[in-house]
Amino acid sequence: MSNVNFNTLKKELHSKMDKAVEVLHQEFAGLRTGRASTSLLDPVMVDVYGAKMPINQVGTVGVPESRMLSIQVWDKGNVKMVEKAIRDSGLGLNPQSDGTLIRIPIPPLNEERRKELAKIAGKYAEDSRIAIRNIRRHGNDELKKFEKDGDITEDQLRDFSKDIQEETDAAIKKVDEALAHKEEEIMQV
Repeated sequence: MSNVNFNTLKKELHSKMDKAVEVLHQEFAGLRTGRASTSLLDPVMVDVYGAKMPINQVGTVGVPESRMLSIQVWDKGNVKMVEKAIRDSGLGLNPQSDGTLIRIPIPPLNEERRKELAKIAGKYAEDSRIAIRNIRRHGNDELKKFEKDGDITEDQLRDFSKDIQEETDAAIKKVDEALAHKEEEIMQV
């Protein structure tokens, strides 16, 4: 195996590890921290027109104030369905409609809910670490296959494995930093 093949493998692993970190950031965006954020409503699906649709496909989501979300529903007939979807989402939000405009006040979090959210954030981070370690294992398996086929030497295997471990450590460090930032944000009163 040439260094070109290893570089291709390394780029592929790096890309997959970056994707795992990106998914973590998306999951964190959905965790409520007491501040309004349009991404808070991303997981909410509305049952309209005989299908389940994301809220941003039935109205315009905005943040008029730091503790308030608003949704300008495009079709007046969908207002009740949007309200129901938000109430049933498990986010603990209570929407209030005014014609086609729905206002959603974001209540402050109590201490118990903050700790619960921090635990959930920790679980998301651990899932990301597991995904990254699985990517590392896949890369090392590929290297062992290359060595077995005689494409690389034992020394190259050791060097390349070390490179993959460095990539893994860097990705896990990003996960840990993201988790620390999210926990700080959640615990902020």
